[in-house]
Amino acid sequence: MKFEIKGNYFFGRYNTASQKGHDGIEHFIKRECPSDLDTILWEMPIVYGQVDDVVESSVEGYKFWRKLPLEERITFLKKFQEQVKKRKEQMAEAISLEMGKPLWEATGEVNSVIGKVDITINDSLPRVADKSYDEIMPGVRGALSYRSLGPCLIIGPFNFPCHLANTQILSALITGNSVIFKPSEKTAYSAQILIDCFHEAGFPKGVINLIQGDGEIGRRLLNFKEIKGVYFTGSKEVGLNILKSTHSDLTKLVALELGGKNPGIIHKDANKEVALEEMIKACYLTSGQRCTSNSITFIHKSIAEEFIQQFHSISKKIIIDHPMDFEKEPFMGPLVDQRAVDAYLTFMGMAKREGFEEIMRGKQITKKHQGYYVTPSIHFSEEWKSDSHFLSSEIFGPNCTFVTYENIEEAIEMANQSEYGLAAGIFTQDETIFRKCFEDIEAGLINWNRSTCGASPKLPFGGLKNSGNYRPAAVAMIDSCVQQKASLQMQEVSPSGLNSIKGIDL
Repeated sequence: MKFEIKGNYFFGRYNTASQKGHDGIEHFIKRECPSDLDTILWEMPIVYGQVDDVVESSVEGYKFWRKLPLEERITFLKKFQEQVKKRKEQMAEAISLEMGKPLWEATGEVNSVIGKVDITINDSLPRVADKSYDEIMPGVRGALSYRSLGPCLIIGPFNFPCHLANTQILSALITGNSVIFKPSEKTAYSAQILIDCFHEAGFPKGVINLIQGDGEIGRRLLNFKEIKGVYFTGSKEVGLNILKSTHSDLTKLVALELGGKNPGIIHKDANKEVALEEMIKACYLTSGQRCTSNSITFIHKSIAEEFIQQFHSISKKIIIDHPMDFEKEPFMGPLVDQRAVDAYLTFMGMAKREGFEEIMRGKQITKKHQGYYVTPSIHFSEEWKSDSHFLSSEIFGPNCTFVTYENIEEAIEMANQSEYGLAAGIFTQDETIFRKCFEDIEAGLINWNRSTCGASPKLPFGGLKNSGNYRPAAVAMIDSCVQQKASLQMQEVSPSGLNSIKGIDL
């Protein structure tokens, strides 16, 4: 094994006890490297019997952490930041080998983990600062305070195994909550390094907890009344299951960051060079495995032929290879596992059956190391197909489908056909066109001359419709980690007597 999984982390230490699963069979997860199937990264048991212990640990940690002064909590976060800096290369390597993204991209993710500490302190925290209102009523001062929720469960994704979970963890911690982190079973080692950094930073026992495993672990955790915050990043289907599991428990705050079918709109006056660069990144970064990936592009008929030819030419030149062992540095690594490859190839067949023109075929390819490598794909349609499953599905692979339009209203109407509403990218030199798209497209993030891929951590990040439940992440994540307490405070206590109350016969 290349890496060692040390067990579940609770009560301030790793616990390696293995036991029988709920069906009487000893459960293990073995993770192969998606870029080199001959390399086994790690093997770990799923220990269902430790779920209760993890929750108990988080409850005990919360009792202490919630009363710790804010400045002391900030000090702990800064110590964590220093530990990540020390382990930057190790964390980037783990992300690359477990998830498959090139090392340069994984290093960027670790930089985001480091930078998020400062953003949480400087940009997020002021959103939940206590407020006072003098004379809110005659002789009465009003006060508003934000307080912690309790133990919080964070269910992380595989595509950004450290960065996305870290955003939620830091927001929960700085506001006085304890944390249970259940990472994707595909990226257990990356998550372990993240927890190691909290441990080395000296966080008190029970404040940070890690439990590894499959979906059953998450389902069991959701049933605990002690858990007050639930934060999930992943597919719409799993998000709906979380809501079903928690809808009758009104004590839980649930924040969902789900998928997208994110459109790009390339208008006739667009700067083509800028649009090409941005669209290549939007469609193929992380091998298309981002919730913000662009997989459908509405393009004005007058520029479609030339632009698509150029896009195709660039797509054929993209280097696809092992994220760390390569002759030329790759832009794309493999997909995360065989299931992802199968799903991607299924969509390729679906596009063909539904009559889309295949400009570039998506297929599995062989590299020096056997892995889950696929090529980008490009499809084309002259018009929108309202009955197309291919057009409506989140592919989560390196695909771009072009659909032509004549006027911007048509493009907006097609963009709004999607059940998702996460992000959109508009390419035009006409601000009026952009403003119309900004107002009329149903999405939480709408960019101008910038693709859908990527977002600023200093802005809210969340989607509409089936892309979330109106609780955005990034700088706004902290809003979902607190409860509000209001107070009316009499400034001068001078009772006027019961005689002043109408309707009482004294």
